[in-house]
Amino acid sequence: MRSTGFRRTFAAIGVCSLALTATACGSGDDSASGRTRITVNCQPPRSAKVDRGFFDSDVASFEKKNPDIDVVAHDAFPCQDPKTFDAKLAGGQMEDVFYTYFTDAKHVVDIHQAADLTPYIKELKSYDSLQQQLRDIYTVDGRIYGIPRTGYSMGLLYNRKLFQRAGLDPDQPPTTWAEVRADARKIAALGDGTIGYADYSAQNQGGWHFTAEMYAQGGDVVSADGKKATVDTPQGHAVLQNLHDMRWSDDSMGSKQLLVINDVQQLMGSGRLGMYLSAPDNIPILVKEKGGDYDDLALGPMPGGQGTLIGGDGYMFNKHDTPAQIRAGLKWLDSMFLTPGSGFLGDYARAKKADAPVGLPEPRLFTGAADAKDQQVKKANANVPVQNYQAFLDGNAPLRKKIEPPDAQQIYSVLDSAVSAVLTKKDANIDQLLGDASEKIDGILARG
Repeated sequence: MRSTGFRRTFAAIGVCSLALTATACGSGDDSASGRTRITVNCQPPRSAKVDRGFFDSDVASFEKKNPDIDVVAHDAFPCQDPKTFDAKLAGGQMEDVFYTYFTDAKHVVDIHQAADLTPYIKELKSYDSLQQQLRDIYTVDGRIYGIPRTGYSMGLLYNRKLFQRAGLDPDQPPTTWAEVRADARKIAALGDGTIGYADYSAQNQGGWHFTAEMYAQGGDVVSADGKKATVDTPQGHAVLQNLHDMRWSDDSMGSKQLLVINDVQQLMGSGRLGMYLSAPDNIPILVKEKGGDYDDLALGPMPGGQGTLIGGDGYMFNKHDTPAQIRAGLKWLDSMFLTPGSGFLGDYARAKKADAPVGLPEPRLFTGAADAKDQQVKKANANVPVQNYQAFLDGNAPLRKKIEPPDAQQIYSVLDSAVSAVLTKKDANIDQLLGDASEKIDGILARG
């Protein structure tokens, strides 16, 4: 899942409607004029005026530098709609260069809808500077089918002001689940409706966080070969037992459950919540939309110290693209998203002038000299309290990083039931919940 539905200041989105013809979504061939035309998606909507202006300006700049290439951008919300994504692919409606979540990369390859970029990849100047684990997501059987654009990892978002009021050190966030539990009790003890820790448990989001918490415990949701569930394990039991005990024994999670991301963000933004699991891109939403303050919001590493869930997005290419369109698309990605310190995501000076947040610890796409340059430019233009995120950077760096499981949304729906049960039923039978979930997940994986 995406961590918030947002990727920068506002939404970064765009797909064309199924009502459009195949010609409208994909150009199909180079134009007779000698110019190469590519359609792309994930253009911000008109309602996101700042991002829309940045995006359009960057496209215009690219076309000026590359007068033989026309870029036709499509916008809508969201960038990828799971309800229409497969239908667009099957119906030939997809853009020449199209947005995907990390979890969809292998699926698009498996149904033979992605162009093989391997013969052209040397023309993407930035490719070798991208993090290997992100490149691997779009590599199937040794062939390259996509390019990562952003990435995130989960950590613990917490309220420094509540930590101080509860007698906790705001510079030392908890790093184990036992410490999370102890700190949540102290924060909840402040009273007046204050909640120590919150978690999602509906709309597949509970299953998503269960997965993140499994990784943090050193466990997995499915086996390495993707064929069997691995939730009915000591790690899975520990995840549910911890949530159950925080809810019922400690009373540190509040009485209202079946929460989703917006509910939890409202609690944190209003200053009534101490901690929840999150990626860094929640922070500007909490400030701009939920009433939060950058100075009060901080990030710690994923508790447990065994792993963290990573996610993100990238671009793949239509299987009908011509070689010229693939080369043009790779040039566009390099210019738009993959040049350190510049472009739509990396022009930090421009973002700062527009009062967009600069200095969040992620996305962090590059390695080596490219990463050093990107971080240098970011630091020079930072307008948020970067010291509040140092614990996250230090603590998450050595963790095992894993993407979401196959058939993620179906699996999350199953795990939602287990998470919601322990948070709404004091007498929930954890062994039975995990056994039932394991059986259902095995069925999902068998159907493939």
